[in-house]
Amino acid sequence: METIIVVIFILGYLAIALEHNLKLDKLIPALLMMAVLWALVAFGIDSFPNWFDSAGQKLVEGFANFTLAERHHLLEETLLHHLGKTAEILFFLLGAMTIVEIIDYFDGFGTIKNFVKTKSKKKLLWIFAGMAFVLSSIIDNLTATIVLVTILQKIVPEKETRLWFASLIIIAANAGGAWSPIGDVTTTMLWIGKKVTSAKLMEYLIIPSIVCVVVPVYIASFMKPFKGNIDMSGLDDSGPKSKYGPRMLYLGLAAIIFVPIFKTITHLPPYVGMMLSLGVVAIFAEIHSRTQFMLTNIVENDGDDAVGFHSPVHKSLSRIEMPSVLFFFGILMAVAALESLGILFNGAEALKVMVPNTDIVIMALGVGSAVIDNVPLVAASMGMFQEPIDDHLWHFVAYSAGTGGSMLIIGSAAGVVAMGMEKINFMWYLKKITWLAAAGFLAGAIAFMLIRNLTF
Repeated sequence: METIIVVIFILGYLAIALEHNLKLDKLIPALLMMAVLWALVAFGIDSFPNWFDSAGQKLVEGFANFTLAERHHLLEETLLHHLGKTAEILFFLLGAMTIVEIIDYFDGFGTIKNFVKTKSKKKLLWIFAGMAFVLSSIIDNLTATIVLVTILQKIVPEKETRLWFASLIIIAANAGGAWSPIGDVTTTMLWIGKKVTSAKLMEYLIIPSIVCVVVPVYIASFMKPFKGNIDMSGLDDSGPKSKYGPRMLYLGLAAIIFVPIFKTITHLPPYVGMMLSLGVVAIFAEIHSRTQFMLTNIVENDGDDAVGFHSPVHKSLSRIEMPSVLFFFGILMAVAALESLGILFNGAEALKVMVPNTDIVIMALGVGSAVIDNVPLVAASMGMFQEPIDDHLWHFVAYSAGTGGSMLIIGSAAGVVAMGMEKINFMWYLKKITWLAAAGFLAGAIAFMLIRNLTF
């Protein structure tokens, strides 16, 4: 039965990795794989020799002697445990996504255009890379890429030049997301899973992440596509469409930044702080949209006439990427099935014997994240390794999984969205950008190892 479970997981994994070839959204195989795996676990519960205690991070003693009823009870408890841990991540992401959509509702990101004042391609490259690095650490690398590529389309009219800018934005956004607990879904997973703390994550990864983006951007700044000036006639200087845009931008970003602080003060799970931040931002959003709440209905007050319901919060919730949320649910619960049977634990022990150098394993994970989605890779690593919180292994996992995906256009969520927005060709990216991303990845990894060795 264990062999069948592993085969189904591999097939599901391949379907996720080949979603563009199969023309099948990765959400579908993730959900199917999750449901089938847990069904097989339930059917074969009386035949499994091991069971992994996720809370205690060890195999359950005497599991082979458990009765069938005891095994089913343990299965239910384990399923609820993993559902709870997965829900923490999903509600955190839902809160963050909603805040970002509320900012966008008021065109708050239009404020960022005020930072662009130069016509030099080289200076513009550094500005966009810097904004991608900082913005992705706050609102996540996917959203930062969408915002900056949208602005890029209004500033750079030439298609070929824009492809180069967008590609470097991908590298910078992924690097920026790696050092922040709220910058990438994988670092968020490690943070909520109590593998890293926000303070130590930033302390050990800020410099490697900076190196990871500076190296490729510095090299690219001397290349032909970034020489000369850009015709800025396409730049819209009108600023945000809403007068509340700048205010909502700063309030939303501050609310998201507040979440790690809230966790540190209260020791409550991060999603609680995110819900608090969402509530505060939502209050201001409703006030600024001049929505009037009544006992029988909700109307938008435009002058003296009620013109109907138009809540910015409801509008923002309707724009959330629910397929992405369900994909995370499916893949995390599918990996949890393998973890519960002790397959990941035993696999990690075998891997340590075959490859004693953990750094090589983790760097291979980074390279693998360029081909395969980094979410299941990190989820698997969380089940494979039992190192304590803030062990350097977890920091290296966060760096490798977060930045390794830049080496292929399909290797990260930021790359996929930029690919769709700018129609970036896979082979073009492979020939022109992959080596730059690889150089940054290796340089950052070396920087991390040096910092780690100095702290021992």
